[in-house]
Amino acid sequence: MAEQATRGSSTINYKDGGMRDNKEYQTRLRQTLEAGEVELLSPEMLISSRDAEHPANLIPSLCEAFYKLGWVTGTGGGISIRKGALAYFAPSGVQKERIKPEDLFVLDLRLGTYLRYPLPLKPSQCTPLFHLSFMKRGAGACIHTHSQWAVLVTLLVEQELQQRTAKGGFATWDDRSMGGITDLTGAERSLSKKRWDATPGRDAVLHRPFRISRLEQIKGIPAGQKHTDGYIDDVDLSKIEPSRPGYLSYYDTLAIPIIENTAHEEDLSASLAAAIEMYPHSSAVLVKRHGVYVWGETWVKAKTVCESLDYIFQLAIEMRKLNAPWTED
Repeated sequence: MAEQATRGSSTINYKDGGMRDNKEYQTRLRQTLEAGEVELLSPEMLISSRDAEHPANLIPSLCEAFYKLGWVTGTGGGISIRKGALAYFAPSGVQKERIKPEDLFVLDLRLGTYLRYPLPLKPSQCTPLFHLSFMKRGAGACIHTHSQWAVLVTLLVEQELQQRTAKGGFATWDDRSMGGITDLTGAERSLSKKRWDATPGRDAVLHRPFRISRLEQIKGIPAGQKHTDGYIDDVDLSKIEPSRPGYLSYYDTLAIPIIENTAHEEDLSASLAAAIEMYPHSSAVLVKRHGVYVWGETWVKAKTVCESLDYIFQLAIEMRKLNAPWTED
């Protein structure tokens, strides 16, 4: 009989996925096998591939690269990659530059069940946050870094808010520019405000995002996002148009929402979901005094955006030292 372990409010199955007696899973598995996706035959086959682009091979190599960049020091941070309806996650508490394919967890997004659970390791606390990007934005990969530049940028925005409050100012609705591009119409802003007021976790989203414009590297950031809001295997992502086409231009304003940090990473889920909802064009969310979550349609796009943002964050820090404004408004 399959063993089980309880993590919070969810039951996680492991050892052959713990699914041999699950009729729904057997039906899914049979359909998968008939479609030719034989990799689901056993948990070990999920991480066995000679393809360098397979998530089981990509995640260890990318985590090593991120470690060298200073993004995932002290076992913190990481990356998750989706392959169809399967999501691959790195473990918690493992040196990121030493991760191996056999250390990875594999989650079936359709069933919400682990098909591979390598004991005695535990899944990353980032798992529910990565999951949000897959389900709400159809992301193919999500990266979480503890970049010093990302942390410092959140402190500068916090400092700016405190200074405005001390002077008797306040954050207007326009300050909550909804991510990506800030030129919302009145109707869009009215609709977004209603969603904001009805979104759980909204109180943990800062009233002012990180905003910057007139930088060449902004061109590497997508202008909009695909909104899936459902099980990705039931959605043809190629037919979903992004909220805004293309990439930001030099004259656009990049806006990245910032959420409050929590004692435990998984407790960020509600505020991250609120930020994703309230900033529908954004491909990233900053966590105050913590780091940043970045996603993209593929691991290549997620990595490109993450590199671009890290450069922009570092440049923003240096600009502030020179008293150079981030935006012209």
